[in-house]
Amino acid sequence: MLEVEDVYAGYGRIPVLSGIDFTVAEHEVVGVLGHNGMGKTTLLKTLIGQVPVTSGKIRFGDTDISNTSSFRRARAGLGYVPQGRAIFPNLTAYENLRMGFIEDGIHSEDAAVKDVLARFPRLDSIIDRLGGALSGGEQQILALARCLCGRPKLLLLDEPTEGIQPSIVEEILEILIGLHRHQGLAIIVVEQNLDFIRRLSDRVLLIEKGTITGEVSPEALGETQELGGYVAAG
Repeated sequence: MLEVEDVYAGYGRIPVLSGIDFTVAEHEVVGVLGHNGMGKTTLLKTLIGQVPVTSGKIRFGDTDISNTSSFRRARAGLGYVPQGRAIFPNLTAYENLRMGFIEDGIHSEDAAVKDVLARFPRLDSIIDRLGGALSGGEQQILALARCLCGRPKLLLLDEPTEGIQPSIVEEILEILIGLHRHQGLAIIVVEQNLDFIRRLSDRVLLIEKGTITGEVSPEALGETQELGGYVAAG
């Protein structure tokens, strides 16, 4: 589904990613694990087109999207839930969901929103509230639901558990596991919550100083060991 080949990227003259290589198969969940400042968020922003590729290639399906604009990547099936959620604070939850819809000539906006709401019952009671009035956990659920209104084929998640209470983290995890198992949704998840990434991922990539330095099985995250400079304690 996705092939990243020797990708370099950064901000102006400041390089961040240095020769990134990895692939994501259809229906696969790939975790990305690393310390702060190692390039995890930049990697996702590069995949969605917010950070330009300076060299290398990104292929999504049969198409080279290395220099494609973000909105065209979204229309092709890449969905992105950024760190910090980035919901629209002055729009209601329902209006936020509508903003996530992507016209494809097949599905209606109303049907797409209803399908997503069926998976997120927590949104029912807050559907008319402004996004800025929601708790952090409610905003995270809304951001994920909004992204799914676009019916992505590959979902990019950046730190979805950051600052979220444990009960909502568990709720988000169960929703994602269900989407993966029953709809075959492919996911790349950047996360530092080891239990979350272990339970969701098929495999986990280790990133250090803008380079993929190794790969481990999710089961390895339940053991105490050194993982490419990242200590995973069970």
